[in-house]
Amino acid sequence: MPERKPTVLLDGLLFAEGPRWHEGRLWFSDMHAHEVVAVDLQGNRETIVAVPNWPSGLGFLPDGRLLVVSMTDLKLMRLDPDGLALHADLSALATGHCNDMVTDAQGRSYVGNFGFDMLGGADQRDADLILVTPDGPSSGMARVAASGLAFPNGAVITPDGRTLIVAETYAKRLSAFDVAADGSLSNRRLWANVDGLPDGICLDAEGCVWFAVPRPPGRFVRVAEGGEVKEQIFADDRNGFACMLGGPDRRTLFLLEAFSGRLHQIKGPGNARIRAVQVEVEGVGWP
Repeated sequence: MPERKPTVLLDGLLFAEGPRWHEGRLWFSDMHAHEVVAVDLQGNRETIVAVPNWPSGLGFLPDGRLLVVSMTDLKLMRLDPDGLALHADLSALATGHCNDMVTDAQGRSYVGNFGFDMLGGADQRDADLILVTPDGPSSGMARVAASGLAFPNGAVITPDGRTLIVAETYAKRLSAFDVAADGSLSNRRLWANVDGLPDGICLDAEGCVWFAVPRPPGRFVRVAEGGEVKEQIFADDRNGFACMLGGPDRRTLFLLEAFSGRLHQIKGPGNARIRAVQVEVEGVGWP
């Protein structure tokens, strides 16, 4: 395996999640700072919008408007020209905090949730993956796309729009679904069993998935369908929570790392950082 030497792009963060490459910058949620941030390849950052109830997964509608998961109030929000607006209320469908998501070329978003009160110490329960379609002129329509997932987390959609892959964190696996013309999911199948708890993921042009491992040893793993490990990058003294392929040629792998994702364990800015490293195979699909 090649030896990669990531460099720090941005430090001084509380907890970075949901990275997306969009219009020449890396967009991400600094969850416990309650804001969505964009950073360029020189490390220049801009706060895009404040999200009071823990921002997480990000996506973009075909017209470029930002979508952001608002975790604790179980909503998908949309950044309109005049400010943040409700895109879809997920409270009737989500059984735990909402978290990561992927948005496709049609503006359809697949949103995961914990499935149970993880932070409150409840017993683990499976969760539904929620599909939000931009059916209305100003808001989305939500329905369950798939049930019985063990903490649906990071997700990707292949370039042809026909396959969705989602990390089932507590099952230590990646699962795949066929995507129908209306966004419905079917033909659930095992894509790969993995070593560690897969969190945020991204997809490359050879059909491999990079996934972050949030428990020691923190690392980022490139795996092929079926489970063969192609490469690993370790997070040194931190844990891996999410990753994204971006840059001008989509060969820059962004690594979102933190000492902890739990608010009571975070001592302040510097808990999280973003590093970047060049890889051979470019990113494809969504996000």
